[in-house]
Formats: sequence, C-alpha cells, structure tokens
Amino acid sequence: MTTWLITGCSTGLGRALAEAVLQRGHRAVVTARDASTVEDLASEYPDTALALPLDVTDASQVRTAIERGTAAFGGIDVLVNNAGYGYRAAVEEGDDDDVRTLFDTHFFGSVDMIKAVLPQMRARRSGTIVNLSSIGAKITPAGSGYYAAVKAAIEGLTGSLRKEVEPLGITAMVVEPGGFRTDFSGRSLQQSVDAIEDYSETAGKRRKENDTTHGTQPGDPAKAAAAIITAVESPDTPEVLVLGSDAISAHTGVLRAQLESLEAWRPLGESTGVDA
Repeated sequence: MTTWLITGCSTGLGRALAEAVLQRGHRAVVTARDASTVEDLASEYPDTALALPLDVTDASQVRTAIERGTAAFGGIDVLVNNAGYGYRAAVEEGDDDDVRTLFDTHFFGSVDMIKAVLPQMRARRSGTIVNLSSIGAKITPAGSGYYAAVKAAIEGLTGSLRKEVEPLGITAMVVEPGGFRTDFSGRSLQQSVDAIEDYSETAGKRRKENDTTHGTQPGDPAKAAAAIITAVESPDTPEVLVLGSDAISAHTGVLRAQLESLEAWRPLGESTGVDA
C-alpha cells in the first residue's frame, strides 16, 4: 500500500486518478481548491482517503497539505502535480496577468509541491513525482503558445529533476496526454478577453466559441488513470508517458519532422566550429 498526494482532484483526470488509486487499496491525499468537491471520496474511503483544500499558488497551503498528509499516513510516496487549466490566446493577445497566473499555477505551483515533498523522499531514499504535461508541449498549436510554453517548462524541469534524484532512489515522470473527455476544453478552459481579427484563421479557430472538440475527445480518463498507476508501479517508470493514440501519433510526427529538419540543416549547423 502506497500513499499518493494528487492535486486538482475535483474533476477530470485528477478525479479519475484519485478514484483509481483508492479502488486499488492505496491511500490518497485528495486535494482541490474547494475541498467540498472531494469530501465524497473521503467519506467513501474513510480509512485511506484524506480530503484537503489546496490552492497550489498558496505556499502555506502547499506546506500544510504535505504536513497533514504525512501525519495521517506516515509519508507521501507518490506526488502527482495535476492541478491546472487550459488557456488559449494568440501570443499577442495574451494578458500579462493571466499568463503569470498560468505559470504560477502550472509551473511554480508544481515546483513548490516538489520542494515540499522531496526532503522526506530523500530521507527514505524512495518516491515518485509525476508531473502532468500535455501533447501541446510538443505540437504547439496556434492559440496555445502560453499553455505549450508552461508545459514545456514542466517537461524540461522534470527531465533534470529525474537525473538529480534517481541516484537517491527517487524517480520523476512526465505524463503527456492527448484529448480526454474531461472539462479541459469546456468549463475549465480560459482564454484572452480580447481577440485580434488578424488571428481569426489561426488562434481564433481554437477559441471557446469556435471549438467543437469538447465532449468528443477520444480518451477515457479512467483508462488514463489506470495507465499512470501501471507506469508508477513499474520497475522501469518511463521518463515521458504519452497517453492516447492521438497524442502518440502527433508526438511521433513531431519527432520525425524534427529529425528531418536536423538532417537538412546539419551541414550549416556543423559549419560553425572553430577552424583548426
């Protein structure tokens, strides 16, 4: 039996993962900004679930969640940084305050959670950190520049973190989902207030009023949750877990295109060395 702490459990993938962890007999600290949205899980699993309020942009709540979860269950074995939301805007349209809040939530909130849990994982020489990214970090769609950027930042951080903690018996993994039937493209999706007409055929097509993907995504959150648990419990946890056939196809396409570009421009790139 392991103890998981999962952020953003009120809906979507976080909720599905919390349910799956508890159904498998593990302990879970289930968190949401409004703890009442996860109290039902604590009621259903009174011995193995602890529901706590957690806004990851609030440093005091981050510390308290780790402390209370540790006190209740003896330690946190798996941290899942899932809390977040979508944000769409052409780069020129993005509001500075909105973008900073996006990074505070997705990136700096995750960093604070990681820093808060690592001391106990280092002391035990065990633990797993799971950071939720998105296929958007690879395919960088028009209208998702800021979201792709914050997820790319998470991926870069996780790659370095994994190299730092693996010698200590700890691992870190990125989860890169494609489209799943959650509220991501619906209720939780945010966007710039102002739209610039010149971007109507690029970023504009992905604004909420023009997007028809909500409710038609190919991915099943319950199956994604099961896949994450399988990867965490594997003796060879992957560095990047890509979820969804759409994401795998897109990721493969990006890698192939990047390799082709690298080869096409290799002579120019290699011409920059100091002459002997």
